[in-house]
Amino acid sequence: MTLLAREPLTTALVEQWDVIAGLLDDLADDEWSTPSPLPGWTVQDVVSHLIGIESMLSGIDPPLAEEAVPALPHVHNPIGSFNERWVLGLRGHSPAAMRETYREVTGRRAEALAAMTQDDFDAPAITPVGPESYGRFMRTRLFDCWFHEHDIRDAIGRPGDEGGPRAEYALAELLGGLGFAVGKKGKAPDGSSVTFALSGPLAREIHVAVDGRAAVVPELAGPPTATVSMDSRLFTRLCGGRVDPAAHLDEIGLAGDEELGRRVAAHLAFTI
Repeated sequence: MTLLAREPLTTALVEQWDVIAGLLDDLADDEWSTPSPLPGWTVQDVVSHLIGIESMLSGIDPPLAEEAVPALPHVHNPIGSFNERWVLGLRGHSPAAMRETYREVTGRRAEALAAMTQDDFDAPAITPVGPESYGRFMRTRLFDCWFHEHDIRDAIGRPGDEGGPRAEYALAELLGGLGFAVGKKGKAPDGSSVTFALSGPLAREIHVAVDGRAAVVPELAGPPTATVSMDSRLFTRLCGGRVDPAAHLDEIGLAGDEELGRRVAAHLAFTI
């Protein structure tokens, strides 16, 4: 299991909730109905999803019964169907009611986290990434909330800070799936390697080596087979399936095996 220090992770997660709360306070009423980067969801639906997950962790049932969720083109699995029980169930709520509910449920969750010990954080839990520690579960929550903050910001054209501790936790969670994206989806061959040279708020080099299976590694033994360069803001959105790679090819630099680099860049989406 992945063991993570309770602090500063809980501080970062509560800060993430507060940042979103501030963003919601700034939304005009008509901005709540703006389509988000996520298929089938508006800004309000994104907030409903956030309310729903934290409510579930507080033992609160969805407002809509499972059998009341219709077949929807953007719902592909039971998790997606569960999310819709909150999204559809809160569609009739006013912006003021949404803000109040969001603050209430995240406040309750912040109190629960404050009462936890490090042993509680290290305890086994069922998480979206399988059996893991509760601390790892909370890092996935921060990852999810951070992504959805920027889904809202991208929808309404109001950029925010994409660096700092909250972003670092989100990136650490994101990198757990990068090997799958490069090896399985991008079909990087055995023995190859790819370096992502990121600029922007999360500037760094990220190395993926394929040795039987693809995985993020601290460094490479030699030059990478392909180097893919882009702004970290584009990188996170490509990994999250938020944008069409074909529409951003002019923002991506390629070196080495350009065919491999181009193929990998076109198939980075592995979480949504």
